[in-house]
Amino acid sequence: MYHHPASQPDLLLLKDCSVKRTRGSGPGGQHRNKVETAIVINHIPTGISGQASEARSQNKNKTVAIGRLRTNLAIAVRTELSQAAVASERWNARLNKRKIEVSHKHQDFPALLAEALDFIHLHDLHLVAAAQQLGTSTSQLTKFIKRCPQAIAMVNAKRKAFGLKKIV
Repeated sequence: MYHHPASQPDLLLLKDCSVKRTRGSGPGGQHRNKVETAIVINHIPTGISGQASEARSQNKNKTVAIGRLRTNLAIAVRTELSQAAVASERWNARLNKRKIEVSHKHQDFPALLAEALDFIHLHDLHLVAAAQQLGTSTSQLTKFIKRCPQAIAMVNAKRKAFGLKKIV
């Protein structure tokens, strides 16, 4: 079974987190700094955080902050996989004729991104082998990772360190 912090349900993920409420900073007019609606969520085991302060609603900011935390965890945290690892049910449910069908705004996106990055890491940043093991094409995997600019930047930086070509 595949387990990554980004794929945990909210309640389980938040058990490992500290949640800080604060006032938003910057411009925003007369309503901006009156109440503590900004949220910063810190994942204690990794030190990775997600934050949001755009909305005037604390609940909306918390939802956005959790999503950003999941994306940051997906990019930064690697789960070791064995060569015999298979794609998760969540991943397979999003494949349609080898095409990955999920919006970068969907709540499953960070968990799927983490899984894709873990398989890429398993294959020493070679996308062809990772795509094969995930049941998709190299171009689909590349398009999927490019939906998150931080993820493609991280993969390209690591590929460069290994002497591999940049993904464009």
